Amino acid sequence: MDSNNFLGNCGVGEREGRVASSLVNTSGDIAAIQPKAAGSSLLNKLTNSVVRDILKLSGVRSVASCFVVPMATGMSLTLCFLTLRHKRPKARYIIWPRIDQKSCFKAMITAGFEPVVVENILEGDELRTDLEAVDRKMQELGAENILCVHSTTSCFAPRVPNRLEELATMCAKYDIPHVVNTAYGVQSSKCMHLIQQGARVGRIDAFVQSLDINFMVPASPTLDVLITLLTLGASGYRKLLAERKRLPLVSKDFYA
Repeated sequence: MDSNNFLGNCGVGEREGRVASSLVNTSGDIAAIQPKAAGSSLLNKLTNSVVRDILKLSGVRSVASCFVVPMATGMSLTLCFLTLRHKRPKARYIIWPRIDQKSCFKAMITAGFEPVVVENILEGDELRTDLEAVDRKMQELGAENILCVHSTTSCFAPRVPNRLEELATMCAKYDIPHVVNTAYGVQSSKCMHLIQQGARVGRIDAFVQSLDINFMVPASPTLDVLITLLTLGASGYRKLLAERKRLPLVSKDFYA
């Protein structure tokens, strides 16, 4: 269906990228249909729908839409930040409850924003979100100057997932977007529940996850994701989620 891939065709003098009028440009929509690539466009639409169904199956029933990009998690976060820039042109800062992971930091810097790092607080043997510090930063910087709150679900111990419900409520209160990095989270019912609850009680604008970690597909073309999910089916993916949930119990017994 993609005329640009026909073996019998040889394109000469490609005009792509040149325009005669300032009113003419590309759509800027990463999910837009490509007229000369109907087959690829159809596969993209189908894959996005299947992945959205899997996200709902995994616990975020309120997810409105999603799309797959062949990029690493950090670059996908950058894409989210750059998209929000169009809606908040005055914003300079991203409030970020600390996580010791370089790609998240690079994502904000690459997008051209200044990370405002909020240190976590020790509660028992866990590092948790300092909600009072986040609230103070929101008031100090001013909502119009803040692009978003960049929170995280699963991470390395002793850090536990951010308090998404409380952060989502604060974002709704101050009208500040909320982007969640849940790179490892789709396979975790706890993480997905936190996102669902955050969206229910407050504001979560987008959440980003890794194909490699959650769908057994490295940063790859859309077709690889579709093949994998069709191979597993809903029942197969549910089985993997159930096995994943049992693993901590097995490990606990083994190392006891």
